[in-house]
Amino acid sequence: MSLLEQKLSGLLTKVRNEKPLVHNMTNVVVTNFTANGLYALGASPVMAYAPEEVADMAKIAGALVLNIGTLSREQVDAMIIAGRSANAHGVPVLLDPVGAGATPFRTESSLRIMQEVNVALVRGNAAEIAHLIGESRSIRGVDAGDDESSSGHTELAVRASRKLDTVVAITGAEDVITDGDTLRVVRGGDARLTKITGAGCLLTSVLGAFAAVEPDVLLAGTAGLAFYGAAASRAGARTTGLGPGSFQTAFLDELDRLAPDSLTGHATVQDYAATGGITS
Repeated sequence: MSLLEQKLSGLLTKVRNEKPLVHNMTNVVVTNFTANGLYALGASPVMAYAPEEVADMAKIAGALVLNIGTLSREQVDAMIIAGRSANAHGVPVLLDPVGAGATPFRTESSLRIMQEVNVALVRGNAAEIAHLIGESRSIRGVDAGDDESSSGHTELAVRASRKLDTVVAITGAEDVITDGDTLRVVRGGDARLTKITGAGCLLTSVLGAFAAVEPDVLLAGTAGLAFYGAAASRAGARTTGLGPGSFQTAFLDELDRLAPDSLTGHATVQDYAATGGITS
């Protein structure tokens, strides 16, 4: 096991031991799945949206996750209240800009949050991240369009990280995460994740759970991506030939069964300099 893998494994143990509270301001489609997934991982989820309480909830959480999947202006206002409170109390904020680029309102809302809140990590598909930095990629509703591929994701992630001044994770067939200097490529998962509503939304909350126990956001995000991919890979092996319903159940089971050595044979992480070239 490499030194990086040892660090990632240690973070899973920390999540299990500390059971961090993750404050989710997420969309109505994924609330139940997100809560169950965080419980399976070993974290403690809370969903709080009312502007009257979000500041109080955010300041006692280990991480705040903002997800604009079913947004309204009032919800965005509440997210900014929560985000400012999290910033004031040293709580990491993660943004999932669901569907950014599909409508001007979604893009503008994401950018407004980025402008008014110090966001530690942004996770999205390539189209969503591209639209946040003024680049155009195909997107349909909240799903990436047909031009979605792993090609060019590394360069896009680095550009976005440097322009947005935050850690950026782009997820797809392969996941990439960068702080603008170091870039990591994470391989694992199962294609049936794309058939489960909220798989990406839960992933952002899982990254939040790891960020709650590790101040190095790049390291925390890498751990979240790797263990999420390992759980999906293990669930895929258990449900060969079965559909997304069976896979979803198995996936929650595998999140619960994750152990420090679960990455072996199920997820890999490669470390690169953001300008190209392997650093370790």
